[in-house]
Amino acid sequence: MRVRTRSNKKIVYACRYQVVWCPKYRRPVLVGDVRRRLIEMLHTEADERHAEVIALDVLPDHVELVIDADPQFGIHRLVKRLKAQSSHHLRREFPQLRSRLPTLWTHSYFVATVGGAGPAVVGRYIAAQRHT
Repeated sequence: MRVRTRSNKKIVYACRYQVVWCPKYRRPVLVGDVRRRLIEMLHTEADERHAEVIALDVLPDHVELVIDADPQFGIHRLVKRLKAQSSHHLRREFPQLRSRLPTLWTHSYFVATVGGAGPAVVGRYIAAQRHT
């Protein structure tokens, strides 16, 4: 199986990461309109950072994301940006998030490289997480 590569001015890369993060206190607040808006924001922010969302699922108490990101920008900077922007906008648009949580996200997150797994394999894995 051939992994699709991307490039910028200096490098050619295929860097896929699985990232998982949770709301503060793992509260199940990512539902309904909040969930829909978060999905939209994550796609928009990823596009602005020249990253590609391979798979995304937002469950009530956590976000699971597989993203292809430029290694020169750095996955840590990308995750920080995704969490910061989404927290800022969601808390402004949905006042109930401000009253229940001091901040939307925990400071921590999980990240792992996906390796050579194709989009179909990764997509099935993310979809299966909803049923476990």
